[in-house]
Amino acid sequence: MSAKAVMVQGTASHVGKSVLTAALCRIFQQDGYRVAPFKSQNMALNSFVTHEGGEMGRAQVFQAKACKIPPTIDMNPILLKPTSDVGAQVVVRGKPIGNMVAEEYHRRKPELMGIVRESYNRLAAASDIVVIEGAGSPAEVNLRDRDIVNMPVAEMAQAAVLLVANIDIGGVFAQIIGTLDLLRDWERALVKGIIINKFRGDLSLFLDGVEFIEQRTGVPVLGVVPYFTDIPVEEEDSLAPERAERRRRRAGEDQIDIAVVFLPHVSNFTDFDALEREPDVVVRYVRTADELDGADCIILPGSKSTIGDLLKIREVGIERRIKTLADDGTPVVGICGGYQMLGTRIFDPLRTESELTEVAGMGLLNVETRFAEEKTTAQTKARAIAGVEFVGGVPDTFFDGYEIHAGVTTRGEGSQPILEITERQGCAISEPDGAVSGDGHIWGCYLHGMFDSRVFRRQFVNDLRRRKGLAPLEVADEPEVDPLDELAKRVRENLNMPLLYQCAGLSR
Repeated sequence: MSAKAVMVQGTASHVGKSVLTAALCRIFQQDGYRVAPFKSQNMALNSFVTHEGGEMGRAQVFQAKACKIPPTIDMNPILLKPTSDVGAQVVVRGKPIGNMVAEEYHRRKPELMGIVRESYNRLAAASDIVVIEGAGSPAEVNLRDRDIVNMPVAEMAQAAVLLVANIDIGGVFAQIIGTLDLLRDWERALVKGIIINKFRGDLSLFLDGVEFIEQRTGVPVLGVVPYFTDIPVEEEDSLAPERAERRRRRAGEDQIDIAVVFLPHVSNFTDFDALEREPDVVVRYVRTADELDGADCIILPGSKSTIGDLLKIREVGIERRIKTLADDGTPVVGICGGYQMLGTRIFDPLRTESELTEVAGMGLLNVETRFAEEKTTAQTKARAIAGVEFVGGVPDTFFDGYEIHAGVTTRGEGSQPILEITERQGCAISEPDGAVSGDGHIWGCYLHGMFDSRVFRRQFVNDLRRRKGLAPLEVADEPEVDPLDELAKRVRENLNMPLLYQCAGLSR
């Protein structure tokens, strides 16, 4: 028998679809079901590499973790990685098929819908429940005939649609009623419940609002979920309001201040989520040169448009300020695209990422990068190389990570690697990666996910503490409570679960 399907759609972006989908995944898993997440088309620069070597959105990886199953590319068969305001790299079933402008991509949607259906059917065949996440809003009438992520997917899966609205931004009544009013009759019939998310204050003062929504729409409100920031969950979008709030924080005297340069096409910013959770660390995302002042460490993150982003930070003076601070001894770290920027030259002969075929790098590391046609996507194991000093580097510290890059970087004379790749896609290898300056305080590499290692992360922060004259701290113990269990508990407490099961056609 095919799986039941529950679909989380939203009145807009940033309403909390990804997090609520993860919460429902864990709730159904706790209740004894085999659960899988699904999102047909994801537009995000945050991606991950699966055990198959395919690339997929990290939101579905987080949701797979909630289901306690390994992530697979069927959970996100189409990933769009924006390269400009009108174009994106299109990744289908884990592999890039090219860069496309919006018009070209829309022409391909009929064939892509077939791929969506195949991926969903495989998941449904192995699951009791598939929890589907929509994108943006289902009421974008100008995109209705080209939609392959909202109502057509709900119809395909015969899903019970739960419509989520964000009350924190205001206008919740217009969000809900306006969205439902713009749906076609068959689409509106699929909406079985409403969830109001990110509520602050006294719920008793909103009960008449719930009654009004139910009377006006004829759709039950399944619950009002409070606004919370104390549960560490991944955010799909670097522009999410929650991340913007954290960006404004400054570190105290006994904390480490890490400035991450907010590149126009920043990718895989979740590399730094684990650092944000360290009690003695504040991670700031900076857009101007002045904001770099006072940082204990500067990080250049990954980028989907390395050359374009390098030229942008050069134009606004960020590059010049980084070089000045580096000369004064401030540690500078580059991950993936950020690593490429730290080198002396970047070549793009095939115009993979830019119309420019060559550009000067920042010159802080003696490496050169050349973009290739083939993209490396791999799960990786690595260790810090003995005898090489860099911030956070202790010999034979092992950690897991993953690679997503089209660039091939070569070290110049006298340049030392910082890592040895010991395993790639399950195969044992011995391959150097990264580079470090002679004094050890500037380094870069291709490995995403390094800071997820508790040992490496604490070594990195402790090195920064020593430079600041602070005593090192011990490696923190793993939390006793899985954050996903706490997320599920919080959401379960605020939803009418018997009614949700009834709306979804499920039994407990």
